[in-house]
Amino acid sequence: MISLTKTILPGQTIGIIGGGQLGQMMALEAKSMGFRVIVLDPTPDCPTGQVADEQIVAAYTNLSAIMELAQKSDVITYEFENIDADALDWLTKNAYVPQGTDILRMTQNRIYEKEAIQKAGVPVAPYEVIMNEQDLNIALEKIEPPAVLKTATGGYDGKGQWVIKDFTDRNEAATLFTHGPCVLEKWVPFTKEISVIITRNLHGDTAILPVGENIHHNNILHQTIVPARIREQTEKLAIHAATKIADFLHLVGTLAVEMFVTEDGEVFINELAPRPHNSGHYSIEACETSQFEQHIRAICNWPLGATSLLKPAVMVNILGEHVEPLLENLHHFKDWKIHLYGKKEAKTGRKMGHITRLCDSMNEALLHIDANNIWKIQKVTGASK
Repeated sequence: MISLTKTILPGQTIGIIGGGQLGQMMALEAKSMGFRVIVLDPTPDCPTGQVADEQIVAAYTNLSAIMELAQKSDVITYEFENIDADALDWLTKNAYVPQGTDILRMTQNRIYEKEAIQKAGVPVAPYEVIMNEQDLNIALEKIEPPAVLKTATGGYDGKGQWVIKDFTDRNEAATLFTHGPCVLEKWVPFTKEISVIITRNLHGDTAILPVGENIHHNNILHQTIVPARIREQTEKLAIHAATKIADFLHLVGTLAVEMFVTEDGEVFINELAPRPHNSGHYSIEACETSQFEQHIRAICNWPLGATSLLKPAVMVNILGEHVEPLLENLHHFKDWKIHLYGKKEAKTGRKMGHITRLCDSMNEALLHIDANNIWKIQKVTGASK
């Protein structure tokens, strides 16, 4: 049982499982607050390792490495959900992990996740659990195409899913069964995708970032616009839904709730991520308290900070194919805040960084980017990819 009186103070050590950009931005906030940071990640000189006090280079399943992390840390968190939950179970019994393992196990499996969201009293798109091709055929009679078949475990940025536009697509979609059980979701005719990022501490106090509007290209987040261009009633519905889920799950730390918005303003939950999220990066410059500082505050049992939006903002992801155009055209980005994560190889589709623009109005912010692809600047200037 976690003691609600346990507070982690500056000078103590925060352990982070996972060394990517989310851990890096957590670590930067933690260091600015006076904490020491140690990270466990199998990649030497990973993004988090570049800014942490120490890195343990080992697999997430390496028990001796996990024991070392526990011995050296006063509190432990994680920066992504696809980590070994059994290893985290060991940590919760032998170290201080205020987030626990229940929410991690739930978000690692779409079946459990959807069941939990429904138990919280929040709507998801109609779905069926699919174990084999026979299940798929039966489910497609109930959930008529268009629909989306998704693997229950794994998958991110559009991987592990197949859009079934009509019944003839079922054979190709069935290849996903090689990865195990799946879920078939009814296609939601959404007009926008939004995300609500909520943080909750051990006392149950919550803080919510301004709702972000997300635009994806090739199933990868391209940009987040804040405030989201949605109706006031839709915003209230979204915040209410995220709060109900966080309370039901007894959340500690940060949770990103991704949602679809329909034409009539209804919201349906798409996915959950029990950590800071790509769509919340704008908060570093645009909010009184960023999602990363807020997460550190929550796991250390500090009071949560205010989340007021200081200015409208647009955040755009930098993928591997964008790094060269960005660096060759820096003079076009003088009013943007540039964040590069220090990854060694700029692969196509790989998230290498992000840029954020703050403006006095949303229209002003959007005037500075191409609504479809900010990186078309390379075609105008003649810069090579």
